[in-house]
Amino acid sequence: MLKLISNAGLVLALTLAGAVAPASFAQAQDVQFRIGPDGVRIYDRDRDDRYRDDYRRGCSPREAQIAARDSGLRRPEVVRVTRRSVTVQGWTRYGPDRIVFANRRGCPEIG
Repeated sequence: MLKLISNAGLVLALTLAGAVAPASFAQAQDVQFRIGPDGVRIYDRDRDDRYRDDYRRGCSPREAQIAARDSGLRRPEVVRVTRRSVTVQGWTRYGPDRIVFANRRGCPEIG
């Protein structure tokens, strides 16, 4: 009887240890060491919100270029960025043209 209880306890302990171990390994993957011109730095993905903030801010020049290219503009070039708009110039088959995008998330085109 004592052997049966000790085996059941051992199985229970191994089961709990197996369930807890993967969670601790997943947390360790959020921290990285990066080597660059400023030396070795610790990079924590949870604390780096740059990409999420850029998405909330508005239309970046790169996003405006991609949207202009999708609208049919060849060789798009950002010529002006203001608080309210992003202006992109390029070429169509009829000659030079420009597109103005609102400086909001998703880069909606302004009339």
